[in-house]
Amino acid sequence: MSTAELVKQLRERTGAGMLDCKKALEANNGDIEKAIEDLRKKGLAQVAKKAGRIAAEGVVDAYIHGNGRIGVLVEVNIETDFAAKNEEFRSFVKDIAMQVAASRPEYVDRDDVPAAVLDKEREIIRAQSLKEGKPDNVVEKMLAGRIEKYYKDVCLLEQPWIKDPSMTIRQLLNERIAKIGENINIRRFVRFERGEGLARREENFADEVNKQINK
Repeated sequence: MSTAELVKQLRERTGAGMLDCKKALEANNGDIEKAIEDLRKKGLAQVAKKAGRIAAEGVVDAYIHGNGRIGVLVEVNIETDFAAKNEEFRSFVKDIAMQVAASRPEYVDRDDVPAAVLDKEREIIRAQSLKEGKPDNVVEKMLAGRIEKYYKDVCLLEQPWIKDPSMTIRQLLNERIAKIGENINIRRFVRFERGEGLARREENFADEVNKQINK
């Protein structure tokens, strides 16, 4: 593959500028995966600088799935009204709404999980582990690992992205911040499911959403 083709591919996968892509490839002897890693590291450094900036603009968007069976509203904020109209930003917001529909997160980030909920979860995990006959020191180690798994299940930013499970939503967010150049904040969401709480047959909504994505 020629240098130009590598640069084009790297730009498509990372959203970085042409010169940055060329430098990253040169620094990594044409290895595109290593170049991606370098660009992501640089992007994360840029993200850290932007994290403290106020993001008060943005959009509230909706996603309706399965002929009205699932509905999601999300609010995602960005720094300027101009950037809120950016197609890249709008696409990101839609991806977040689809993620909420498919993966059923309960919170945006782990800091949003109430202490009482965590205490209850720890109590359940500890009781299960002790029932399995595990010694106390092993139970405590298992507890930490299972709480991490719990975060990945219920926190949006910890979840694997349904379009690319090799990335978490946090990584996706950071890449969009680096690409657009403004701080972005997923502020809140609400998910409605028709008949929720009523007796109904189980279905795999993640598979359904993925089918719709790949149409």
